[in-house]
Amino acid sequence: MLPLEGVIVVSMEQAVAAPFASRQLADLGARVIKIERPGVGDFARNYDETVHGESSYFVWLNRSKESLTLDVKTPEGLAILHELLAGTDVFLNNLGPGAVARMGLDAETLATRYPRLIHATISGYGTTGDWAHRKAYDLLVQSEAGLVSITGEPGSVARVGISVADIAAGMYAYSGILTALLHRATAGVAAPVEVSLFEALAEWMGNPAYYTMYGGTAPERVGAQHASIAPYGPFTSAEGDIVMLSVQNPREWQAFCEIVMADPALTTHERFATNSARCAHRTELNETIGRRFAELGTTETISLLDEAKIANARVNTMAEFVDHPALSSRDRWVTVQSPGGDIRALKPPASIGGIEPRMDAVPALGAHTAAILTALGRSAADIALLRSAGTV
Repeated sequence: MLPLEGVIVVSMEQAVAAPFASRQLADLGARVIKIERPGVGDFARNYDETVHGESSYFVWLNRSKESLTLDVKTPEGLAILHELLAGTDVFLNNLGPGAVARMGLDAETLATRYPRLIHATISGYGTTGDWAHRKAYDLLVQSEAGLVSITGEPGSVARVGISVADIAAGMYAYSGILTALLHRATAGVAAPVEVSLFEALAEWMGNPAYYTMYGGTAPERVGAQHASIAPYGPFTSAEGDIVMLSVQNPREWQAFCEIVMADPALTTHERFATNSARCAHRTELNETIGRRFAELGTTETISLLDEAKIANARVNTMAEFVDHPALSSRDRWVTVQSPGGDIRALKPPASIGGIEPRMDAVPALGAHTAAILTALGRSAADIALLRSAGTV
């Protein structure tokens, strides 16, 4: 039995944040009913067509869910939603500003009608406050949270290459929902959960925020290097390969100088003796290391780094990543069905002893509509009428 088996989640979700949260719940056995617009569905279904005709975003975020097409803006559709909520444990949503409240589906309203229902909302900037009305997408939140300003090369900013604001919010919603379920079980209270993309990413910005508030300046943009630790970043071998390395403490710096650089005197060089000094003289440090690496082949470079117990990595392509031995040797890839055919999927990162996560199919749009409505007592004729009216 999976840990969340018996838990029912109804999710009015789209894009990344809420689908990411609900997929974690589904992986652990929760029944997740995904509400989608008839004929259109979650707009992430149409981001691309690269996975057997399906969107790479959608197949990543929506396995093991049931898809119910439902127009909740119609009286009939809203009534069906309320029938579902009457037997639901969690109602999750990440609709646009004010949309849930306009339909009478806000936390306060639903709490009076369904006292055991945990209401979970993911918004852009919170449901209250001066920015509650603003639309928010990942890149915009990365920008407002200052992440873009410290990412990239010295002369240009860059977006982080994945949807970190959405993912952060999704993970905090997931952990918040688990906490609320535990709280309900122990205290008998169904507490609402609210997460904003901005506040989720703000939490992740703690280090540069403190560095700026108390250091007087923001971390510099240094490309693939670390802004406040050196050496920590990419260096090129004599064969032209990029090797990442990270020196974290005085012991590692001494071993790096003695074994990798073959120059013990660098350990106490006045410009390199401490991490702060190395950061202050980063250009000179990088040039010094660069000259040494230009003498070494890639295999020799990595061998010396390993001998010195200096953490290092190659800069893999995406193709190299998906075939990485750290995944294959631990059997992390499994096969999952999708509307376009079988696909590879990674097991969830948290392994729980003796429990295998659920890795069921990615649903086609509306694939479970008839079954869900039948379970609610609708006849085949009833369902046909709802379809003809565009309600489902």
